[in-house]
Amino acid sequence: MSTRVALVTGGTRGIGAAIARALKAEGHAVAVTYAGNDDKARAFSEETGIASFKWDVSDYEACQAGIAEVEAALGPIDVLVNNAGITRDAPFHRMTPDQWREVIDTNLTGLFNMTHVVWPGMRGRKFGRVINISSINGQKGQFAQANYAAAKAGDIGFTKALSQEGARAGITVNAICPGYINTEMMSTIPEKVMTETILPQIPVGRLGEAEEIARCVTFLASDDAGFITGSTLSANGGQYLQ
Repeated sequence: MSTRVALVTGGTRGIGAAIARALKAEGHAVAVTYAGNDDKARAFSEETGIASFKWDVSDYEACQAGIAEVEAALGPIDVLVNNAGITRDAPFHRMTPDQWREVIDTNLTGLFNMTHVVWPGMRGRKFGRVINISSINGQKGQFAQANYAAAKAGDIGFTKALSQEGARAGITVNAICPGYINTEMMSTIPEKVMTETILPQIPVGRLGEAEEIARCVTFLASDDAGFITGSTLSANGGQYLQ
């Protein structure tokens, strides 16, 4: 497999960190972005040797400047993993315009911002892999997540449309929809809720692991996946079938 330059947004923690590690293990030159936690990013980079760059993916000009910095350090980006995401959960009647806007700006507009900057280079080189991390809740919806579900469903529509534009230029665009994954976010859920409410919804009877999502990414990023584009890969233990 050829060595590529890969950039993972939101890559210093959770699923993003697992993706970055897996891509490095495959031999890629990897960089990650993060938005806020300098200490976590520093520790991640020291542990893995993967360079971390700080910017907000909802800011188009910041994406332009940040990607230029990454490419100056590593070379043109061949593989883009749009993983950065936030939640601002609230029942719709209590959701504020700011809660709506923040989630849409990061989780959906962030895909436009990041992909739009690297797209011309991928087209020019006749190769690219764009992998968008959506969510099971973008497929089925979720109470108190009208903003998040809308953004993640939008990620899937973005994937399908852009894949048709990239196909003849050697660029594949795919989405992955993780189910409930064993990350820091899930560790805050009370044990009773986990055992009585969440796990019974998952036919395999357990949470997914971040490394399982990472393996989906490494496959889609590989030369072997060149005939797969516009697809949505559901990795949810059978919780939701589409």
